[in-house]
Amino acid sequence: MPPAGTRSVSSKDRVWVVPEALRATFAERYGPVYKGVEAENRVKALGVFGSCGDRVTAQAISLGHLPLVGIVDYKTRRHESVPRNAFVALAARRRVSVRNPAGMLTERLRRAVKETIAAGGGLIEVEGEEDLGGLALVESLPLGATVIYGIPGAGVSFVAVDAVAKDHVRRLIGTMELRRLDLGP
Repeated sequence: MPPAGTRSVSSKDRVWVVPEALRATFAERYGPVYKGVEAENRVKALGVFGSCGDRVTAQAISLGHLPLVGIVDYKTRRHESVPRNAFVALAARRRVSVRNPAGMLTERLRRAVKETIAAGGGLIEVEGEEDLGGLALVESLPLGATVIYGIPGAGVSFVAVDAVAKDHVRRLIGTMELRRLDLGP
């Protein structure tokens, strides 16, 4: 047994890491991309959806159409911060904070997505990077939902959650390197 205050090897978190050789595969677009008014109109017309990224989540909220789950890390690739108060309406449902290092998908984030959906939705705040959170959304949202995420300089990608998308996500996660990492408490 480890000394008091130390985490055992078995208490390390499971994380899935994108192998360097597959980074291009994970950067591919998996749904149509729209920008401007067309993207806004498509967001407003969505049924159940989840969003991954600060700008796209804030945009949906500002349009008065809250995602069931929004995943943010309070950073953008444009290095323009999105004010935290942009997410207040979604955070009022539920707010969960998780650690998820860059280039990884943690068990904590996957679990937070599942639990937030089951609890009726809310905001997931990521300490680290939220980019791979879209995989957890496709994995956990019901069939017929949509996942939206921003592509800097290009617009908003819309991924229909169907059996093909879920299978694709399972295969992508299966190509990742499973590791154990101490993410702390």
